[in-house]
Amino acid sequence: MPLLLLILFSGVQGAVYYHARTLALAAAQEGARAAARENATLTAGTSAARGFVTEVAGDSLTAVTITGSRTPATATITVRGSSLSLVPGWTPTVEQSASRPVERIT
Repeated sequence: MPLLLLILFSGVQGAVYYHARTLALAAAQEGARAAARENATLTAGTSAARGFVTEVAGDSLTAVTITGSRTPATATITVRGSSLSLVPGWTPTVEQSASRPVERIT
């Protein structure tokens, strides 16, 4: 029975971690999309990513930090946070990045 419970909780923990990774990636993509617009700034990208996390993630992704960079060619946003954990004292860390080419008239 203990082995069965260990397998069950491991599966649930894996699903919660995967969900947090997916949320972080979606937030990074949303931020990169906003930062890559033609006249946009890096601040617009990080604000868009933070807004996505605030609206969608809830408690699934906590202690979120959003960083990024914007060059004339690419915009990159990185979202880093903590996933929920079923194991007391252990906090899995999630980090996802997304890059997009900056829009420009050619």
